[in-house]
Amino acid sequence: MIHLVLLFLALVLDRIIGDPPWLWRQVPHPVVVFGKGIDAFEQRLNGKGFTPEGRRLNGVVTILALLLLSAASGAVLSNMASRLGIFGSVLEIVVVAVFLAQKSLGDHVLAVANGLRSDGLPGGRRAVAMIVGRDPNTLDQSGVCRAAIESLSENFADGVVAPVFWYAIAGLPGLLAYKMLNTADSMVGHKNERFLEFGWASARLDDLANWPAARLSALLIAAAAAIRLGPAAGRRSLSAALRDSGLHRSPNSGWPESAMAGALDLQLAGPRVYGGVRVSEPMMHAAGRSAAILADIVAGISVFYSACSLLAVLAAILALVSYL
Repeated sequence: MIHLVLLFLALVLDRIIGDPPWLWRQVPHPVVVFGKGIDAFEQRLNGKGFTPEGRRLNGVVTILALLLLSAASGAVLSNMASRLGIFGSVLEIVVVAVFLAQKSLGDHVLAVANGLRSDGLPGGRRAVAMIVGRDPNTLDQSGVCRAAIESLSENFADGVVAPVFWYAIAGLPGLLAYKMLNTADSMVGHKNERFLEFGWASARLDDLANWPAARLSALLIAAAAAIRLGPAAGRRSLSAALRDSGLHRSPNSGWPESAMAGALDLQLAGPRVYGGVRVSEPMMHAAGRSAAILADIVAGISVFYSACSLLAVLAAILALVSYL
């Protein structure tokens, strides 16, 4: 029960403070440390001297070793916190909050809206380049708005809901293991010549780890849409998620993105350019508006924060139920 109370407080703390830039200028963010560990393994075990089968095996060994190490680190932190009484509880709340992305994600997406307001399309492109992998120079204003909304909804699932889910299930070991896995997928889980084999295990395990959170995130977005935008928006959001989630190339990202598309009555996904390569996908919620505008970003952020609040309420309810 106590770790669910700590989870609720961590969600509140992250919502208020987020990731203070001044702090991470002084010390490295834990995800940066995770990245250095992943890179150290990759540099040694993903060379051209290995066969494709050898690189795949090395990737399996790498992610299993990193997951074990991160889970063990979480267990050590959890044991330390349990021995420190109230100070340990505060420590655990801070650690959990560090691995959540409510305020930081909302701030980054809001920066896209502010960039469009203050400097037009160039400002929007500069801001959206900070949060998406696609080529910002190929985006018109509607494309910038869609990219920001898609990033907001996708990262709600793996930057907020999934860490909360794995901490609720397995405490700090589960949280740290998930963040290590998610970081590995973002670094080596690409289907290109360099990472196709080495990153195979990381990508597949990340898909598995995000499966429950992706579907929960769609439900939270639909509920938040009903609250913020009206019951019709909530029904449209849920309908779009159930109908169009499978249109996305990812087995998970389509759930929150299609839910947000329905909530805003807006087409999302579709053709886009990554690294000069055009990726063609169907539009999710094809019956929605084709042109996204700045107001859609603002509405999306409103739905996002309401969904975050519902997640915190859910954590509080689970804590209360477990206490009773």
